[in-house]
Amino acid sequence: MQLVEDIISNTWFQRAFWSIIVVLLSLLIYHVISRFLTAKEKRSSKIMSNKKNKTLIRMLKSIVAGTLSIITVLMVLEIYGVNVTSMLAGVGIAGIVIGFALQDSLKDIIRGFVIVSDNYYEIGDVIKFGDNLGPVVSVSLLTTKIQDINTMNIVSIANRNVDKVEVDPGYIYIPIPMPYELKVEKAEEIMHEIVKNLQKQERIATAAYQGITKFDTSALDYQVAVTCDPTDRLQARRDALCAIYTTMEAHKIHVPYTQLNLHQKK
Repeated sequence: MQLVEDIISNTWFQRAFWSIIVVLLSLLIYHVISRFLTAKEKRSSKIMSNKKNKTLIRMLKSIVAGTLSIITVLMVLEIYGVNVTSMLAGVGIAGIVIGFALQDSLKDIIRGFVIVSDNYYEIGDVIKFGDNLGPVVSVSLLTTKIQDINTMNIVSIANRNVDKVEVDPGYIYIPIPMPYELKVEKAEEIMHEIVKNLQKQERIATAAYQGITKFDTSALDYQVAVTCDPTDRLQARRDALCAIYTTMEAHKIHVPYTQLNLHQKK
C-alpha cells in the first residue's frame, strides 16, 4: 500500500498522468468536433455546392487538428515545469529566424484559404500539375493532394504552387479527320452518328459534336468532346477512338494521311 502511495505521490508519475489526461482530452475534443463536421459534410447545403462543402469542412478539420496539437504541446510543457509564457515572450531573435524558415509554410496557409475562398478548385475537380493529372482528394492548410490517373499514386502539391495548377474542364477533345472529297453535309451526318455511338459507351458520360476545327494538309478536322469519370479518362479515350473508327469503317471512310510522291528523272 505504501508503494502505491509513493508512486502516486511521485512528481514524475503525476506529470505523466496529467500529460496523458491532457492528450486524451485533446483527442476527445477533436473526435467530437470531427464527427460534427463530418455530419455537416454529409448534409446537403443550399448555400454551397457539395464539393465546396467537403473542401471547406476538411480544411476546418485540418485547422482544428493543428490548433489542438499546439495547445496540447504547450499544456504538456507547462505540466513538466516549463514556463510557457516566458518561453513565448522570450523568443526574440530565434522567433525571427523561425519566421523566415516558416515563410513557405505561411505562404501555403494563405494560399490554402485563397483556394477555398476563390473556388479555385474543390474536392473532386480534376487538376493538372506538371506531368500529374487527377482528381483532388483533399485540400489542407499546407497541401493539396490529387490521385494521378496514370499511376494512381497520391501526389501532394504545396498550396503556394497554386499558380502552376491548371483546372481541367473535364472534357476530352478528339479531332476526327475527314477527306476533303467528302461533302460537309454528309460528314456532319456521320459525326452525329458517331456521337450516338459514343453515348452508348459504358465509360463515356456525354458526347457532343463541335464542328470543323482545322483545315489540315490532307483532311478537314471535325471535333467531338466527351466527358467521363476522371479515373476512366485513358480507357474512355481508347473506347471513343474505337467507336469512331468503327463508325467511319462502316461508312467506308478511310482516314486521310499525308503522302509523299517521288519522281525519278530518266
